[in-house]
Amino acid sequence: MTTLGTSGVPVSALGFGAAVIGNLFTEVTDEQAHQAVTAAWQCGIRYFDTAPHYGLGLSEQRLGEALKAYPRSEFTVSTKVGRRLEPSTAGGDDLANCFAVPATRRRVWDFSADGVRRTLEASLERLGLDRVDVVYLHDPDDHAEQAFNEGYPALEKLRSEGVVGAIGAGMNQAEMLTRFVRETDVDVVLCAGRYTLLDQSALTELLPAAVERGVSVVIGGAFNSGLLADPRPDVTYNYAKAPGDLLHRALRMREVAERHGISLRAAALAFCAAHPAVASVLVGARSAAEVQDAADQFAAPVPPAFWQELRDTGLLTAEEPT
Repeated sequence: MTTLGTSGVPVSALGFGAAVIGNLFTEVTDEQAHQAVTAAWQCGIRYFDTAPHYGLGLSEQRLGEALKAYPRSEFTVSTKVGRRLEPSTAGGDDLANCFAVPATRRRVWDFSADGVRRTLEASLERLGLDRVDVVYLHDPDDHAEQAFNEGYPALEKLRSEGVVGAIGAGMNQAEMLTRFVRETDVDVVLCAGRYTLLDQSALTELLPAAVERGVSVVIGGAFNSGLLADPRPDVTYNYAKAPGDLLHRALRMREVAERHGISLRAAALAFCAAHPAVASVLVGARSAAEVQDAADQFAAPVPPAFWQELRDTGLLTAEEPT
């Protein structure tokens, strides 16, 4: 366990990303979701990340239900604000937003101070908790002014009141996260898909700034939504069809990994965890078996010779810490 920034909020080195138990892309049963969270606990995972966006609240509901079995003081939960959920009678499903759930609610972008509090209150109700440990501003890409001028101050106030232990922002880009690190007093940022074996854009400014400012980084999307877990023509990269050049690169990396007796999944997780700014790596899993595999791969030692071959073949530059 390590703590986020100076907040004192602990996280396990491997965290559980709960988007998938919100029916990301395909349906997961209540029982499968419960078994996945149970397996995570049995594997020593104590940090669980969710959001209202994930399955229109289904992820929060399922995560909260599963965590009832464990002492509240022994796990850390993060959720997110910025998308407020409202009832909807539109009908249909939510697959346009990547979740296989009925569209009984709709998302409303809202980074106002009132929106932050209302969204957090609704999340606590769905989770069945009286508090969460970490709250992130979720994907404020197109809402920077409101997020910095209204949403962030609201989170800072919640932290000063002791309502939450740590605050930050979670995004699929590094540039605005760097601004949060440099211009605010966040404890942590969640960077998804921008520090992986295939995309090291966070290394340019975000990770050095985080080290300099004492801000923790949580890494999501270590497999770039699938390509680094199982590279093949029909798998996705950042939730879209994988470009041919990146598929070729991932396949070459897998060949190198196999020569060194490890899996590409183990290498992908080890790479993310190696940077000194990184406090935790989130992995999404929709079953107990996937959780166990993630834990096994995370614990697997990666030989230095593997990293050296990646560098020698130009598949990895020399600057990344491994």
